[in-house]
Amino acid sequence: MDITVFLADDHAVLRDGLRALLETTNDIKVVGEADNGREAVRFIEEHQPDVALIDISMPELNGIEVTNQIMRNASRTKVVILSMHDDPEYVFRAFHAGACGYLLKESAGRDVVAAVREVAGGGTYVSKAIADMLVSTTQVKRPQNEVSPLERLTFREREILQLVVEGNSNREIAETLAISVRSVETYRRRIMQKLGVSNVPDLVKLAIRHGITSIH
Repeated sequence: MDITVFLADDHAVLRDGLRALLETTNDIKVVGEADNGREAVRFIEEHQPDVALIDISMPELNGIEVTNQIMRNASRTKVVILSMHDDPEYVFRAFHAGACGYLLKESAGRDVVAAVREVAGGGTYVSKAIADMLVSTTQVKRPQNEVSPLERLTFREREILQLVVEGNSNREIAETLAISVRSVETYRRRIMQKLGVSNVPDLVKLAIRHGITSIH
């Protein structure tokens, strides 16, 4: 039986390249694509592919939060994160969210078929360049004494944080999440208090530094 794969990345060229590589095999079938995190969650929850290759930095909902949401909803789909970042915090957060693999984009062309087969079979896969971050085949540890400020936030607060730093107004956020504008305002104040920032530019810098969003 074919391994079914879903691709989520906001760069069409990368998706096309990965699809072409995967479809050269006789045991892997690409069953869908998305260019933002919310669309990815909807597709995965509806279709339950075997493996999802998820870009860590996507509009609306980043790859780590996509993974969090998929795992919270008990999806059978195994997630492999695609990333340009080899920073230990990114890797830690990906595996903590429930990912089974972490591929650097610079080596994804070489590794993607092996990664898909490995995680579909119940294993864990990481790019060679970050293999020394592993303490076992299934767990990544955060550097000693390093705690991400994002751990102070709830899932909803991280979700709103990303939408804020992407430039959405309170009304646009309220419409996207089907909540009131007043609730968004309350969340924004709470997020800034928890993160110790007082303005949006500092919020954007923090979000980029800790992988909530990125500048393409």
